Amino acid sequence: MSFQSRLLGLAFAAADVLVEVDGDTKVTLALGAGVTAGADPGRLWSGKRFTDILSATSRQPVAKALHALQSGGRTSELQIVVTGNDGMVRRARFRAFSLPELAPALSCSLTWDGEAFSEAEAPPKEMLTSEGLVDHTRQIMADDPTADMSFSFVEVSGLDRNNAEHSRATAHIQSVLQASSVDGGSAAQLSEKRFAVIRLTGDKTDLAAEIRQAALDEGVELMVRSTEATLAGGTSPGMALRALRMALEDCLKDDGIDAAGSGFSERLKSTMREADAFNTVVETRDFSLHYQPIVDLKSGAVHHFEALSRFRTGGPAATIKMAEEMALIQAFDLAVAEKALAQMQRSGFGLIKVAINVSGASLASDSYIQGLLGLTASKPDLRKRLMVEVTETAALADLEAADRRLKALKKAGIHICLDDFGVGAASFDYLSRLPLDTVKIDGSFVQNVCETERAQKLISHLVDLCTDLKISTVAEMIETEAQATKLRTMGVTYGQGWLFGKATAEPVLRLPSASGPVAARRQGEVVGWG
Repeated sequence: MSFQSRLLGLAFAAADVLVEVDGDTKVTLALGAGVTAGADPGRLWSGKRFTDILSATSRQPVAKALHALQSGGRTSELQIVVTGNDGMVRRARFRAFSLPELAPALSCSLTWDGEAFSEAEAPPKEMLTSEGLVDHTRQIMADDPTADMSFSFVEVSGLDRNNAEHSRATAHIQSVLQASSVDGGSAAQLSEKRFAVIRLTGDKTDLAAEIRQAALDEGVELMVRSTEATLAGGTSPGMALRALRMALEDCLKDDGIDAAGSGFSERLKSTMREADAFNTVVETRDFSLHYQPIVDLKSGAVHHFEALSRFRTGGPAATIKMAEEMALIQAFDLAVAEKALAQMQRSGFGLIKVAINVSGASLASDSYIQGLLGLTASKPDLRKRLMVEVTETAALADLEAADRRLKALKKAGIHICLDDFGVGAASFDYLSRLPLDTVKIDGSFVQNVCETERAQKLISHLVDLCTDLKISTVAEMIETEAQATKLRTMGVTYGQGWLFGKATAEPVLRLPSASGPVAARRQGEVVGWG
């Protein structure tokens, strides 16, 4: 078999159609499967401009990508629609590569997404949500970290959703926005009248004018404002995405459309300063841990403590969210573990047990696991007194990998707890697929346990399920005796909340006194995990 044949086989393993275009973007070679069965792309496309075989919304993104392609470079993946010669169209993923030896010719590949369908029945490209735009930006940056891109923020005033002409104008405007985007599918609708679009840097198209014209074509006159922000290639994805989120939030405020674009670079600079400051906090360990008791609801004894972070400036929730967004959380999670382990070894604290928080983002690699096992390697007895409480479970994208990493901790004797159970749709998936010892019932259910039958049933079913799986339960945010009594009768294992004590700088083994026999029960000694 020739080397060329092998290369061709590998190429077709990665794509359905291989296309070569000349310097004028005319198709000179096309091999592979056509839009419909039996269609020969070589015969149907040869001599045509490549953009002429695409749908209207796909032409501009592809033309821009091909025009911007440098020698030896590769385009980002574009989602496009290719037309057939019989009124049929087909969605595809497109990439192009500029091989210096073939210049000015360009090599392109198409991978079909789904089957062909009638062009008349083609649904409009769905607009992204605000969060979808952030995810889309993350994917573009992952595909090409050096890519420059721009964000256009657009406000369209005067649309009436109940007016038929305005509805047609809205659909036309959405098509214009998608067509102007970097890949034909990177436009988002933030509100009824505000939009954001990822575009190629250097695109001089007057987007506001195009939108006004699109509306006029439908017989509607509108006011359109737009502003733009540029993101240089090589920017840290975490910082860029945080700055984008802030810009999108500003875009929804009164007069925020102007601030969204003009202030983006300042937000990016501010985000970088925040990252530097947070890194300094982690490196110098310039934060503290406070310890909140978690009690056995049957005996009233302190069972263990949750270590909660406290910073000199800023609330812990906002600071930790920032660290998660900017991919700085893993070093911090290990610093928390280091401080908690030091506390556990201090004289006078005997065999206290501590739960430390770890973000789901930290479980995306083996580094955190290796770091934690390294911190406890010389004193394995500490592992038996340590619990890892997994927070920000939305970041657990790869459950198989998370399961493997958590099992490594569990094998070493460290206990595993899942935080905020019941909030996300994936909670029961986590329960079935992760090696859990404990789940913490979200406080939103606990606060209503005495008032609503719904909360009682949800907690009761969860407790029954966990009991069958030999998993203990913790109810957080308990504030009243009535809540504690109700949860105890329902079989919840442990309780946490202001009723039992707030977080303090030192673990308090004896809880605040209360009236009656319940207080006496709460002043028991620390007991084992089991």
